[in-house]
Amino acid sequence: MSLEQAIEDIRIGIRAGRYTNEASVSQGIVMRVLHSLGWPAYDTQIVCPEFSLEGRRVDFGLCHPAGKPIAFIEVKQIGQSDGAERQLFEYAFHVGVPLAILTDGQEWNFFLPAGQGDYGDRRVYKLDIVGRELSECISRLTRYLGYQEISSGRAIAAASADYNNVARERQMIAVMPQAWTKLVAEEDDLLLEIVADKVESLCGFKPDLDAVAKFLREIPNARIASPPAPADRPAKPPGPSRIPNLATVAQTSYSTAAPTVGFTLKGTFMPAKNAREVLFNVVRELASRDPGFLHRFASLPKHGRTRRYVARSPAELYPGRSDLANEFTAELGAGWYLGVNVSRAQIERIVEMSCDVAGLRYGRDLSINLGG
Repeated sequence: MSLEQAIEDIRIGIRAGRYTNEASVSQGIVMRVLHSLGWPAYDTQIVCPEFSLEGRRVDFGLCHPAGKPIAFIEVKQIGQSDGAERQLFEYAFHVGVPLAILTDGQEWNFFLPAGQGDYGDRRVYKLDIVGRELSECISRLTRYLGYQEISSGRAIAAASADYNNVARERQMIAVMPQAWTKLVAEEDDLLLEIVADKVESLCGFKPDLDAVAKFLREIPNARIASPPAPADRPAKPPGPSRIPNLATVAQTSYSTAAPTVGFTLKGTFMPAKNAREVLFNVVRELASRDPGFLHRFASLPKHGRTRRYVARSPAELYPGRSDLANEFTAELGAGWYLGVNVSRAQIERIVEMSCDVAGLRYGRDLSINLGG
């Protein structure tokens, strides 16, 4: 009987309740599957039933060469395999068997006992031969349990490769909350822009990046409400695209704050209308004092993750985003431009970078107040 026919018949038997105890699972399912996978199922030196381990027994020891186990199979009654991993692992560790299989006839769990973590972490694959597609059942059983695959070592190599992939995926999933937390805390420019763009596409109005950053910080404590019906997108006034001056940028920037907004350079306070104007004034002031400042700043290997903060053209500030280049670029003079589509946290980082380039001590020689 082929493996396909065996699985189809076993499925029928499971649904009909034909396998009522461990013995029926062993004889009616496990032995039939092993035979269909090419094992000499009735050679007790190769497929060893009740394999003895110093007074303890495992249901099947699969051997290659004869008498030397390379895999263990522990059999349970259908629906009663939970919690049996510990006993199976103890057997496997005692003999140094690289592959362990726990099955109740319907679910087949393939483990690498030498893996890391708890028992569940060492599982390579869990196969439900009733719930999975027939092709998947044939593929997985052959991959991990075929006689030629195990005796040649290919099954162990395949299980190890699959285990490493599962372990990597588990590690990536575990680290994702940390990655998200860092992106939010660092106010990653790409993340903020993506959210702001999506808001604009839904309602026609684009929030400033500080509003987006505040929203992302509050997500863990917020209930996200259902979005309102999209509003009609407001029409833009006619006229050619142009690079706005700072006054234009300020109109779409943060709201006007108290008169203390500004920066202090070597004891001299210079007021500003808002946080973006603080950034512009700091960079322009440092550039006026040092002709090489902008060139050195622009030459820094890292600015934002996806764009430059200071550049020779608006396109360099916002690669592939002409809309942002037109709306959030400020001219510094002498052919230099500053990107001002930034949040307060980003402004602080840019000013700190500016101090490093200018040889100033941030917070001492130069300090900023961005308002509330």
